Amino acid sequence: MNEADALFAALRQSSDGGVVDMLERLVRDAPDQALNKINALDLAARKGIGEERLIAALLNAVGLGLFEMTWSVTCPSCAGVLSANKSLKTLDRSQYNCAFCAAGYETTLDDLVEVTFTVSPRLRKIAAHSPDELSITEYYRQIFWSSAIELPADLDRLWREVTLETIDLPAGERAILSLHLPKGTLIVFDPVTHTAQFIEVGGEETAERQSLSMIFNKLQVPVEAVTLRPGSLRIAFENRTESRVLPTVWVMNQALDDLLKQRKPVLTAKRLLTNQTFRDIHRTDTLAIGQRLKILSLTFLFSDLKDSTALYERVGDLVAFDLVNEHFRLLQEIIASERGAVVKTIGDAIMATFETPDRAIAAALRMREAMSDLGAERQHQSLHLKMGIHEGSCLAVTLNAQQDYFGQTVNIASRVQGIAGSRSIVVTEQVVENAEARALLESNGLKPAPRSVTLSGIADKVSIYEIS
Repeated sequence: MNEADALFAALRQSSDGGVVDMLERLVRDAPDQALNKINALDLAARKGIGEERLIAALLNAVGLGLFEMTWSVTCPSCAGVLSANKSLKTLDRSQYNCAFCAAGYETTLDDLVEVTFTVSPRLRKIAAHSPDELSITEYYRQIFWSSAIELPADLDRLWREVTLETIDLPAGERAILSLHLPKGTLIVFDPVTHTAQFIEVGGEETAERQSLSMIFNKLQVPVEAVTLRPGSLRIAFENRTESRVLPTVWVMNQALDDLLKQRKPVLTAKRLLTNQTFRDIHRTDTLAIGQRLKILSLTFLFSDLKDSTALYERVGDLVAFDLVNEHFRLLQEIIASERGAVVKTIGDAIMATFETPDRAIAAALRMREAMSDLGAERQHQSLHLKMGIHEGSCLAVTLNAQQDYFGQTVNIASRVQGIAGSRSIVVTEQVVENAEARALLESNGLKPAPRSVTLSGIADKVSIYEIS
């Protein structure tokens, strides 16, 4: 058995066998570019495989060294990768800037950071492992653009419609580019150093030769625009870096707009943080101590067993311990199946996160029924959950040596759970205002009863809804 066979055999011990078979065929037969920056959601759709099954298999494959995982900060406008990171720990800026779009974006984990998977060179060497050897169009396809953009197979043909000239300039070299400027907006952009120069071309054509110079180095300089007239232009390039640069003259036209609008769903950092397999593997090694990353919208669910102290008194420690452990097992299974993750347990309570409110409500409804079934099965009808759900912004942090969350949204979710009654699910207004959550409640014939309450430590009254 060779190393690849051994690694895939090991992967089958922790992952869905059919998914592992598909990944093994992919590594063996797929073209190089299909094994670089794999978009898990797109691959799952194309192969007809459940997203969660594939994500879990890829995460386990990373743990075994078959694949490498990359956290890429991407530009929402052009889908360019602004920063590629092997870990969330190196996302150390409060804002990332896109030179191609001359725009800046606050660092959040909701949609700005995508997670992709690339085959390890120990398993198979692909062209993207040596980016300096890629052609210019393939560098853009495999290195610069994110997995969200839907690129045509014949990128070279489209390239001629959206660019005027391009140069492959080795480290330490200089070059002169002469071209004729048409009217409109041009962008001279290098995807290696993320250096850009905007050119606004207008007015009457000139017979005089116009000049421009660009220096490529590691310094991030503000993107500026110059105004020139149609006619000849001489651009002097100087590469002061230790690798090649690929300055390209882009034409801002409809073809480029159409290209950049073709998007696919991606696996976001937020979704991965709410994945149970990810938390099980990377519970203590996700963020650096003191690092804080913002999430604009995350849904929190807190649950607690009602009267668990009386349960221990009534049935004895041994029986109660078994019941509580089974309760934890059932809840974690339901939470994971609804694309959520258990952040931590506190006594008999659980704190879990979900990407969207509807997933949290779906989990809560199933959790409530599961506890009723468990109580009936074990002949303890008083086995009931109190649950609270709230959605809002928060910070992803490291607390007590594990990845956790901090902020008022967490506080409110915890306090909402505290006022819930037996078998009660209490949600906030933010949760019921979510369109998918409303549709889920309506499809289950549930009409939450509204009221306004004062929560400890929260200045303003909070609108809550009880799902009985």
